Amino acid sequence: MKRVFIIILDGVGVGEMPDAALYGDQGSDTLGNLSRAVGGLKLPQLENLGLGCIRPVAGLDCPEKPQASFGKMAEKSPGKDSTTGHWELGGLVLNKPFPTYPHGFPKNIINAFVHLSGYDVIGNYPASGTEIIKELGEEHIWSKKLIVYTSADSVFQIAAHENVIPVQELYRVCQIARDLLVGEHAVARVIARPFVGETPADFTRTKYRRDFSLKPSGETTLKRCQKNRLSTVGIGKINDLYAYDGITENLHTKSICMISQMMTEHTIEENQCFLFIFTGSV
Repeated sequence: MKRVFIIILDGVGVGEMPDAALYGDQGSDTLGNLSRAVGGLKLPQLENLGLGCIRPVAGLDCPEKPQASFGKMAEKSPGKDSTTGHWELGGLVLNKPFPTYPHGFPKNIINAFVHLSGYDVIGNYPASGTEIIKELGEEHIWSKKLIVYTSADSVFQIAAHENVIPVQELYRVCQIARDLLVGEHAVARVIARPFVGETPADFTRTKYRRDFSLKPSGETTLKRCQKNRLSTVGIGKINDLYAYDGITENLHTKSICMISQMMTEHTIEENQCFLFIFTGSV
């Protein structure tokens, strides 16, 4: 085998896991719900490969002779975040889930972050990223306090207006948070969430999001490829999810529209593992 392509549809599940109730995800079915919401999907290539054979999906048939093997996998690792899933796809199964903070981060963590970063914070509770900038964006602009929030996933997210906190400065404070959040508070990702706009009605998150992930706690398939002198190329945020570990070359995108162009222009050598990641969640 000279080249390997791994295509990951992040956040496109085909039904709930047995432990879905632990995360408030009972009845989750992203692909099925999406197909019904739009009146049926039209995905001829994936249909030919056998996507509609895994389970009934509105708009997709199961061909008599699918062009690929197909199946429904269940994650062994505890947890539901992107980092856990991608590490397991890379052959690394976790024994315990990353920590989550349904009531916000403890005072000692916030106090330490404020001291090290030089910024006060507002927020510190689970929230939708688009909603929290509407709620706290104006206060952030006049106070210059960072908006800190989390979600059901193991994430420490920092939102800041690009005209108040420049993107590179936001990255700097995110790295401070990443270095701080270790041990029992080793969250899977610290995420920079820059936004722009004049009023809450038009506050919009920008394309300069950046994830600061934990380094994998063991050897992944990517590292094994490198040990066997196989280069690896990641497109999109795959590099962030593996914390630059096991990636020979990373092609970071600022928008989905750039991916097709990169796939066309990038020359893939023999003996090269090429990882393409499309991320989306419904």
